[in-house]
Formats: sequence, structure tokens, C-alpha cells
Amino acid sequence: MDLGLKGLNALVTGGTKGIGRAIVETLVAEGANVALCARNADQVASTAAELSKTGPRVIGHAIDVGDGAALAKWVGETGAALGGIDIVVANVSALAISSDDAAWLRGFEVDMMGTVRLVNAAMPLLEKSMGASIVTISSVSGREIDFAAGPYGAFKAAIVHYTQGLAHQLAGKRIRANSVSPGNTYFAGGVWNQIEKGNPAFFKEALGMNPMGRMATPQEIANGVVFLASPAASFITGTNLVVDGALTKGVQL
Repeated sequence: MDLGLKGLNALVTGGTKGIGRAIVETLVAEGANVALCARNADQVASTAAELSKTGPRVIGHAIDVGDGAALAKWVGETGAALGGIDIVVANVSALAISSDDAAWLRGFEVDMMGTVRLVNAAMPLLEKSMGASIVTISSVSGREIDFAAGPYGAFKAAIVHYTQGLAHQLAGKRIRANSVSPGNTYFAGGVWNQIEKGNPAFFKEALGMNPMGRMATPQEIANGVVFLASPAASFITGTNLVVDGALTKGVQL
């Protein structure tokens, strides 16, 4: 299936590892030009250099999406460099699990406002696109109460609400907005890999809750994200795609 992404320009936050890296790789494989950001300058540079070899343009900048001014500057500069923006993927999370004030504030600035500010900064260019699409990354923790109840789960739930609101507000402008809620996703250096090493008993318990007997790969999440971002999903907006291998039991109405 041709997703119709060739020549389109995409912005992806947190694009150097895990789900974000898989999203960038998949967009590039489909022919899209991609601007990515992350906090680690070396990882940003190496990711952009590696993926640039495959054909489409890939550019990267090291920024903290919790810094609103830096985020807006990045969007403006990369939009100009690419000659427009068609797709925005808000992927970064502070992974704030604890319940102290610092965790709540960091989760708000990165997960919630990082998403809002990214969309706001990109909006003038998205309005000029003939196939504009916004995809935000939520989580199954935004649907059910689990070990991540607190800042992480609360802001992930808020992101779904925010995104569905965008879908209704922007439909008349032909700008689509959808969210993706991944289940447990395993990759080297990721949260579940760290838990596997540091708390094997909890990892075994969490793994056992997955009906498919395993956790997702970043690529499996990226496949859903890139489809929703693409013109192939041209009449899909305002949805929350749960990619969790039947982990969650709640009925999504």
C-alpha cells in the first residue's frame, strides 16, 4: 500500500531512539523528509547522518521540548529549511512516574505543553499544507489506572482529550489530528529493558499481563503512527489508536 508520504515534510520530537526512532525510520522509508529533535546532541547528529544516506532529507537539532522558546525556534527554522510542514508527531515524554511536585511540573512542561507548543508553532505551516496531519503519542496508562498513575497517566489522558478537540476544531481546515496509545513497548535501553535488569520480578509480572505473551516492538507502534500521519488515512481524524496487543480491557467508545 502506497501511503502517499513521498516528498512530504514531517517533524518528530524524540526521534533518536525507541518509538520515536522507529517513526522517523518509517517516514524516511516511505519517502518523507524528516526533521527530528532530542536532547542528546550526539544521538541527534548520528541519527540524522545515518538516515540521510537513504534518500529523503533528514535534519536534526538538539533541544529540550520543555523549553517553549527553543521548541518554537526549532519548528520555525526547520519549517523554513524543509520548505513547509505537512506532518507533526509529538512523541516526547518526561516519563514522570513519581508524585512529587517536580515530577508533575516536568510532566506538564514536556508531555502536555511540549505537545501543545509544538502544534501551535507548526500551525501556520500546517494550514498551508494540502495534507496536514497531527499525531500525538499517548499511552494505555491514559486509559487505565496502572503503575504509572500520577503525572504520566494524567497527562497522557489529557493528550487524548486535547487531540480529539483539535480534530473537531481543525476539520474545516483539512488538518487531521489523531493520537496513538502504545502498550508496553520493549527496546534496548528503554524503560522496560531497564526494569527487566533492575526489578526482574516486576518485569515478569508486567510481561505476564500481556495476552500475546510479549511486549510491542517500537516498529509495531510506528506502523500505526505513520499510517495515521499519512494521506492513506485521509478520512481518519479524532481517533485514539490503541496498539497494545489486547493489554487493556476497557471498551473504547
